[in-house]
Amino acid sequence: MSSLPDPSSVYKHAIAEHLAVIQALDRQRDQLEKIGAAMSQAVHAGKKVLWCGNGGSAADCQHLAAELMGRFRRERRGLPSIALTTDTSILTAIGNDYGYEKVFQRQVEAICNSGDVVVGISTSGNSRNVCAALVTARKLGAVTVALTGASGGDMAVLADLVLRIDSTDTARIQEGHILCGHMLCDWIELSICASDVETSLAAS
Repeated sequence: MSSLPDPSSVYKHAIAEHLAVIQALDRQRDQLEKIGAAMSQAVHAGKKVLWCGNGGSAADCQHLAAELMGRFRRERRGLPSIALTTDTSILTAIGNDYGYEKVFQRQVEAICNSGDVVVGISTSGNSRNVCAALVTARKLGAVTVALTGASGGDMAVLADLVLRIDSTDTARIQEGHILCGHMLCDWIELSICASDVETSLAAS
């Protein structure tokens, strides 16, 4: 008797759920456009995008910050985008001295300015350290964005803009988050490239 799972219970089920979640994103289009516009406006104004999250969401933060600072699809100038999940000395120092709940909040307090965009990513919407970062960001005059699961969690009332992936399954939510992140990177990049071309033409 084989100990391997039935492939249909793994592959077919996952693909069907994934497609349903992705198709449901069309209902979030207005919210996605608002987030893209807020990020583009911030970058045009010389502000930055800060990202925070835990576990798989931390990986998404690093991935998306890299797409903006490096490049997504097009050759253009680097854009100011920082994942607050990457510096182990900062994370462990703050965690040790103040507690894990403060690891993002303290960084926001130190480097966030009015007009920046602070993005919190959490599948539950209840990550305490992400919530703390959003609260501080709002006090500093930043635009706050939450990428969550279906319920929105506590972050739904702490962020100016909330994008909820219509699922309660962590894997499906994360898949939705990275697709939305890629669409936002595309939006910002197109906006910046168009603006830089206009500036170059005006100067020539």
